[in-house]
Amino acid sequence: MYDRRVPAEDLDLLPLARVPRQARSREKVEAALAAATDLVRTEGVEALTLPRVAEHAGLSVGAVYQYLPDRDAIIAVLVARYHARFEEVLDGVVERVRRTASAGSPDPLADLLDEVERIYAEEGVARALRAVEGSGPAAERRAHKDRMTAKVADLLVLTGLAPAGRARGVARLVFTAADGVLHEAFGLEDDERTALLRELRAMLRGYLAPAD
Repeated sequence: MYDRRVPAEDLDLLPLARVPRQARSREKVEAALAAATDLVRTEGVEALTLPRVAEHAGLSVGAVYQYLPDRDAIIAVLVARYHARFEEVLDGVVERVRRTASAGSPDPLADLLDEVERIYAEEGVARALRAVEGSGPAAERRAHKDRMTAKVADLLVLTGLAPAGRARGVARLVFTAADGVLHEAFGLEDDERTALLRELRAMLRGYLAPAD
């Protein structure tokens, strides 16, 4: 299971209403975000109110308010963390492929899908936040998609699955299709989910297969 605490150096990158500077303040923000994550996992996004998050974190409403003033602010920060987690996963896959490029990566596409599926399986938060992702800042959603597209394009070029000239367009299609199917799959029962994920892999392999 992933550690739900936010590393101190990452707090500066989150869309908080105010950036905590002192160690004690940073600890409060970490506690509030961990509490919000737990509430989403156990009760759903409907539980994300300022009073509930503060109570769950063992903090006063005022202590949380200066950093996370309302439900929209809490969701925006959790969505930003959700985006960062998937970007880190993709960065890791690209780096592994880059390191093993000379030896030939056995199956980078399977590697990437395995990692992403594992996060979806373990993180109920990621699945729950998908339902409210659209309420986050539009500019951040677009920036996240652009960053993910660029990373997928790097992976496709490194593995020879797409030429550099087409990689960006192919990557956007692959990311958009996989993202939508994965979110749908993890709302299904086990048998249906397994079947849909199998079809996703078959679809991507067919699309990315080298032309004869």
